[in-house]
Amino acid sequence: MNLFDKTQERLIRYAKINTRSDAFSPTTPSTTCQFDLLHLLVEELKEIGMQEVQLNPENAFVTATLPGNMDNAPSIGFIAHVDTADFNSENVQPNIIPDYDGKDIVLNEAEQIVMTVSDFPNLANYQGQTLITTDGTTLLGADDKAGIAEIMTAMEYLIAHPEIPHGKIRVAFGPDEEIGRGADKFDVEHFACDFAYTMDGGPVGELQYESFNAAGATIKIQGKNIHPGTAKGKMLSAIDIANQLLNLLPAEQVPEKTEGREGFIHVTSVNATVEEATIHLIIRDHDRQLFNAKKALVTHGVTQLNAKYPTQPVSIQMHDDYYNMAEVIEKDMRSVEIAKQAMKDLGIEPIIEPIRGGTDGSKISFMGLPTPNIFAGGENMHGRFEYVAVESMVKATEVIIKIVELATQ
Repeated sequence: MNLFDKTQERLIRYAKINTRSDAFSPTTPSTTCQFDLLHLLVEELKEIGMQEVQLNPENAFVTATLPGNMDNAPSIGFIAHVDTADFNSENVQPNIIPDYDGKDIVLNEAEQIVMTVSDFPNLANYQGQTLITTDGTTLLGADDKAGIAEIMTAMEYLIAHPEIPHGKIRVAFGPDEEIGRGADKFDVEHFACDFAYTMDGGPVGELQYESFNAAGATIKIQGKNIHPGTAKGKMLSAIDIANQLLNLLPAEQVPEKTEGREGFIHVTSVNATVEEATIHLIIRDHDRQLFNAKKALVTHGVTQLNAKYPTQPVSIQMHDDYYNMAEVIEKDMRSVEIAKQAMKDLGIEPIIEPIRGGTDGSKISFMGLPTPNIFAGGENMHGRFEYVAVESMVKATEVIIKIVELATQ
């Protein structure tokens, strides 16, 4: 069985299916188009010989089982998401570049869209490999359809090679990870694993068990619009109050000025008129105390502004999204140690760094199932310059196979 051909074919086929999620939709999944891939995966899982294949209508997760072929081995899960990020995903046309020459890539000659090595120096790591890119007008969807392709191919390989020892393996493909809701309804008890992995990381070697703590906030400001000719002492500008609030936020604690374990407060949108304004922001930090301090700073800013005006025009709704999964995983590092050894056995140097974001594993870990994150191979996710090397997907597939084998020892 050729892992190279299988992973390449699957990614291209999955990528062509539009599965963009929608943060403003209240349904699960947030977009009905995600069902197109979910239903396809149900049929494909059955075709390759997986058992207990089902699509749960309550949470839109497809799950399946590969029964173990030996006793006293842990049950392991592998998870990926079907949705793609908030970028054009209509009519995705993947380009295949065999034996990449290490130079700039013309993604779309007609529209003069070029992915340059100067802008994306990581391209140099893939010289001589087979790249799958976009045509410059859409994202690719390797986040996380590469992860799906890797899990599917690994399961097909294990079924074809029953001599490889393994315990029970469970797989899950779910919706809406990109909008932070996918795992909210995940049924950990039904999944019934000792530990699991999300195949949702970036370049080869990534192994992540530390994520941000994350919160979101919506701030609304009620102004009072008066004809500007007679506004003195009467007008209350929501735009002005919004500016005041933004100026209270720490200028250095923003995504473009932070890295590593440094957290941030990120204003994602501002919609304002004199009459009313709405500010959306997200708060991130790996440290729970610093995370809480950032939330308190935003709330205090609202309190400060309300104290200036008799009408108290500013309101805030804040909610926690997920927490640092290290708080759970560090209590039992078995999943991390097995993955680390699997990579080393395959000649891959593990890159263990905190995620500057979160995965479904962040929420699932706090549901009681330790779920670190493993590389899926993609680069430049969520936009027109997204790409993945087929060789990277093959290595991720091999890591899955090696993990289930090592877990029996």
